[in-house]
Amino acid sequence: MREAIRMARIGINKGQSPFGACIECNGEIVASAHNQVFGRNDSTAHAEIIAIREAETRLKSIDLKGCTMYATTEPCPMCFTACHWAKISRIVYGTSIKDVQALGFSEMTIPNTIMQEIGGSRIEIIGGLLLEENLAILHEWEQNPNRRIY
Repeated sequence: MREAIRMARIGINKGQSPFGACIECNGEIVASAHNQVFGRNDSTAHAEIIAIREAETRLKSIDLKGCTMYATTEPCPMCFTACHWAKISRIVYGTSIKDVQALGFSEMTIPNTIMQEIGGSRIEIIGGLLLEENLAILHEWEQNPNRRIY
């Protein structure tokens, strides 16, 4: 999770949204990313999506079974679905979708547990890891007068 937090801070320093992610497989971080929505002018350039693409390229496989996605915030429905398709075994996140929605982000309030239940996904979900550190990232971003919300 600390790598995801580090990536979120890099993103904030580059004028991006306050989200970071990394993927760990067999005890090794195989990919890490921060949101690049504004830098790429791509509304799908979320940290989780970029990390999945990097991990699949590095591992030369679209099957990430056994891997864990660490995300500073609970993945949105798009990112959760991408984790499901990539067969990621576990998602561990810090803050919730509701936390970032309270900051003004246009998030669909569909928690990962509901996505898991309705979609029949076998992804293990663990929330609230290093919650205070992840909330601190959101507050750092919130203090930036040049912050942008999508």
